[in-house]
Amino acid sequence: MVLVSGISLPFEQPEEEAIKKARALLGLRDGEAFIYRRSLDARKRQDIRYQYTVGFPAGEKAERAAAKKRDSRIRLYEEPKLTLPQGEAPLESRPVVAGFGPAGIFCALLLARGGYRPIVLERGGPVEERVAAVNRFFATGRLDMRSNVQFGEGGAGTFSDGKLTTRIGDPRCMWVLRALAGFGAPPEILQRAKPHIGTDRLRAVVKNIREEIVRCGGEVRFYTQLTGLRLRQGELHGILTGQGELPAQALVLALGHSARDSFLMLQESGAQMEPKPFSVGLRIEHLRERVEEALYGAYAGHPKLPPGEYQLSLRRGDRGVYTFCMCPGGVVVPAASEQEGLVVNGMSEYARNGINSNSALCCSVTPEDFGQDPLDGVRFQQALERAAFSLGGGGFYAPIQTVGRFLQGKPGAQLGRVQPSYSIGVREADLSTLYPPFVQQMLRDGLRAFGQRQPGFDSSDAVLTAVESRTSSPVRLRRGEDFQSNLRGVYPCGEGAGYAGGILSAAVDGIRVAEAVMARFSPPG
Repeated sequence: MVLVSGISLPFEQPEEEAIKKARALLGLRDGEAFIYRRSLDARKRQDIRYQYTVGFPAGEKAERAAAKKRDSRIRLYEEPKLTLPQGEAPLESRPVVAGFGPAGIFCALLLARGGYRPIVLERGGPVEERVAAVNRFFATGRLDMRSNVQFGEGGAGTFSDGKLTTRIGDPRCMWVLRALAGFGAPPEILQRAKPHIGTDRLRAVVKNIREEIVRCGGEVRFYTQLTGLRLRQGELHGILTGQGELPAQALVLALGHSARDSFLMLQESGAQMEPKPFSVGLRIEHLRERVEEALYGAYAGHPKLPPGEYQLSLRRGDRGVYTFCMCPGGVVVPAASEQEGLVVNGMSEYARNGINSNSALCCSVTPEDFGQDPLDGVRFQQALERAAFSLGGGGFYAPIQTVGRFLQGKPGAQLGRVQPSYSIGVREADLSTLYPPFVQQMLRDGLRAFGQRQPGFDSSDAVLTAVESRTSSPVRLRRGEDFQSNLRGVYPCGEGAGYAGGILSAAVDGIRVAEAVMARFSPPG
């Protein structure tokens, strides 16, 4: 196709104006054209604009017009296509994918389409049963240890915002987006610079992909946890599960970052791993309308503007504090997967029209802070989560504190217009008691700095809820250029293994690992 980028228009103008401008730049009077990419530029609140890239289908007329123009905004572009390799080594047993989050889903999808008939093991339940278990937990505080916000079909991202933003530049990203749209995600994810699906729509997409894997000869076994490896001279020959033993020459470890018992099993099996940095902190809630006033000024609430999103960061030496996983119009949700361990996360549905908006406010921590053993980061997380559970008074009640009191070093919550959205219940507390002094200080520094950049961010009635600890994996499972660990036949993959940070990057890593398996083996007989 021919792409014409750099078209800037006031946000109120219709998209047709962008197409007209693109045609004028290209020197075409007519012909098919479409919006290829759109992003919002709200840096100047008095002049909010959309930035467009317009696409023209490839053809002699469009290509000839582009060739005549010496304009950096005009270029020929061909979307990369996935080519599925096929190796020669015989695969006597079907490949196994452990974990059915984004990495496992897309790894299994490619393997299935390539004729490899993968067996997928998922310790949690199918999305329909998982949603019921999670809703019970949200309402009652009774935790299902198998199916919860962390475990089950779709992974942790199924109960978030369904964000598809990433910093990686891998061309496979567009393939993932097109696949998601083909399985029922909103088609506008192909155009938006910050696409999201919404947790409500993502559930149906995940189920549709599972059905495609099964149609292509794959198999998904729910409530089936990987519990051990059968190794012979450092090479995989089989696996153990809660339902018995399976032969296996190729095992993809698409574990989530909360699979702590699996990390321990892998360490005991001899898999090389190392601790990695991650972040810990809180959820911060504001009124959605106040966020949009800070971002859009007088245009707040305009129907042509999306729900307000922000991303803020501050660096102090080698340490950072930042916001991420911002959920416009969303809620703070219980995200525990262990008894007597309290974790919170954020979740938005597709409409993003709730009263509050929330995001994680987190400080980076490194092995120098918590220890050099591969599982010391896990232990650091668990200590925080148990302390938060105790501070909330048990029963998965969450400890909260308002920003004004947190900044003043005073315990409790002087609630105002912002009411906490955490469903099980909350208890007023002194959240600073949870964290080491350096984390406390960085969170306070971040609140003050972000309040200067975005009016109202540090408002006294904003609500802080603890504890945000599952930001990313605290462990990295080492792998080589062939994507295998030191245990031959074992392929660490995705966010839990330390190679991704979000739905899109995890899906891309799943594709890369599937390609590596297929490049080595021929399909099983």
